[in-house]
Amino acid sequence: MAKRKPSFALQVRIIHRYLGFFLAGIMFIYALSGILMIFRNTNFLKKEIITEQQLAPNLSDRQLKPVFKKGADVIKEEAGVLYLKGGTYNKQTGLAVIKKQELPFILNKMEKLHKATTDSPVYFLNIFFGASLLFFVLSAFWMYTPKMAIFKKGMYYAVGGIILSLILIFV
Repeated sequence: MAKRKPSFALQVRIIHRYLGFFLAGIMFIYALSGILMIFRNTNFLKKEIITEQQLAPNLSDRQLKPVFKKGADVIKEEAGVLYLKGGTYNKQTGLAVIKKQELPFILNKMEKLHKATTDSPVYFLNIFFGASLLFFVLSAFWMYTPKMAIFKKGMYYAVGGIILSLILIFV
């Protein structure tokens, strides 16, 4: 007796299942880092890192920007010391005290993976992961046949999810 080729729907279900198992770890990382990124403008889970750097004396605000980056805005100046968002700079001695807030090592690495761009050596992983998520979205519609009650109920949930997504985009 000849073995029947599995239907397209069954093949999609099989790929969906094993791809889901394969990507479970990276989905966990992206979910956790995505939640953490919501709090990126706060100090949630961050620790303060203080470094000292000897710079040339009498630098201008513009010259301090590369050193202090986002914290280069001058708050006040007293006795030749500039107080910035990201630390202090002594105009006479050139000593800069730089304060940064950083996530713990592993969380920082997870966040960098999540925010990877084409400059990152792992950007292909983001493309593969995004394509896999698109496959999961589409393959979910082949998990059950349209005649089944669970498929029809699922369509209501799908429409509800699409409406919620549109609301979130435009609000």
